[in-house]
Amino acid sequence: MTPVFFIHGMWSTPAVFARLRDRLAGAGHLSYAPALPFHDRPPDAPPPAELGMVGVEDYIAFLVAEIAALPEPPIIAGHSMGGFLAQAVAARVGAPGLILFSPAATASTNVPAIDPVRTMLGVVTKTKWWERPTKIDADHARRGIYNEVPPAVADAEIAALVWDSGRVLFEMALPFLARTGSTRVDHTRLTMPTLIVTGDRDRITPAGIARATARRIAGPVDYHEIPGASHWLWWGAVEETVGDLVTAWLAALPTPPDAELPFA
Repeated sequence: MTPVFFIHGMWSTPAVFARLRDRLAGAGHLSYAPALPFHDRPPDAPPPAELGMVGVEDYIAFLVAEIAALPEPPIIAGHSMGGFLAQAVAARVGAPGLILFSPAATASTNVPAIDPVRTMLGVVTKTKWWERPTKIDADHARRGIYNEVPPAVADAEIAALVWDSGRVLFEMALPFLARTGSTRVDHTRLTMPTLIVTGDRDRITPAGIARATARRIAGPVDYHEIPGASHWLWWGAVEETVGDLVTAWLAALPTPPDAELPFA
């Protein structure tokens, strides 16, 4: 079976996919989930200063190299920032399939909304946040990422958050100021089958972003908006629904000819 390559989100780690990966393993799917640069440190460890200046291109280059080292082209899956990165990487190297969970916006799929701004206030009000390591505070995380999630689950997830790059956040949130072009994705190259799953109560990457993404992707899109679900899809019945959608989609996914995969 085609392997699945998972990309985690901002302030996150590959651990978020652990239960879904176990479920896929039971169905016969190999999976990979590397930690993005500097994301393999303990949550309570101080961040290295150089993390603040790591850019989107650094994350993309890391992921392209990780995929190139695999024995065969994987389906690329990503959550949140990882959903944006999955699109960027797939547009460059190709993939037999694409799975986007609550994807963050590319330069062309952003949808203005007040909730993401409110969620990020604890980060973007800090001095020179765009060139320093960042981490969202607990109160804003509960409101904008873990809304609709039981407090005990939210508390455990917040405790597991790690530091991320202020430069990456700047380039993604304000691409017109960053002027790097790193968040531009050529969606015409995304001709592979795509599964998009999001929650209708997502406050940090609102469902409007997922809808805009579905409209721009060139290939066939299977779109699902889970009622009552927030940005955090990895708990309880919501996670079971996500797992059902992923396993059913994978089971129905045709295997394309190798010639159609511009795999590097």
